[in-house]
Amino acid sequence: MTTLLGISGALRAKSTNTMLVRHAAQVFGADTFIEADLRVPLYDGDLEENEGIPAAVQKLSDQIAQADAVIISTPEYNKNIPGVLKNAFDWVSRTEGAPWADKPVAIMSATAGRSGGERTQTHLVSVLAPFRPKLILGPEVLVGANYEQFDESGLLTNEVNLKALNDLMDRLKAAI
Repeated sequence: MTTLLGISGALRAKSTNTMLVRHAAQVFGADTFIEADLRVPLYDGDLEENEGIPAAVQKLSDQIAQADAVIISTPEYNKNIPGVLKNAFDWVSRTEGAPWADKPVAIMSATAGRSGGERTQTHLVSVLAPFRPKLILGPEVLVGANYEQFDESGLLTNEVNLKALNDLMDRLKAAI
C-alpha cells in the first residue's frame, strides 16, 4: 500500500501545476493519492508563540510524514518559487520531527514561459535541501507554454514531457 502526496505550488482552480501533479499521480499509480492544501496562514512567530502550530500546518506536516513519496509541481513567479509554497515549507519546518527527512521527492514545473520553470526548480531544490529529503532530480519535467500542453481533461499531451514524467515517476517509485 503506497501513499503519494501531491503538492501544487499554485492555488488557482485551473492551475496547470495542479493538473501536472494529478497526471503524475496517475502515472505513479499509488494506492492512495492525497493533494496537499497550502492555504495556511502567513508564517508569524507571534502567532506560533501565542497559538501554536495552526491545524492546517500540522495536517500538512503529518501528510508529508505519512506519505511514502511526494511530488511537487510549481509555477515560476519572478524567477523563483511562489510565496505560498515557501510559506508552507517555512511553517512545516516549525513542526515536531523531521517529516521531509529521507522522503523520496520528485519535482516538476509548468510555466507560461518557454523554459518551463528551470529557475524555479533550482530554487525549489535549495529550499528543500535543509530538510534532507531524497530528491529525485531527473529527468527534469519542465512544461513550458503550459496552457498549450494539457488536454480538456487536464492530461499532459506533449510527448517529450510525457516521457520525462513517466521516467521521473519510475525513478520515484524505485526510491521508496
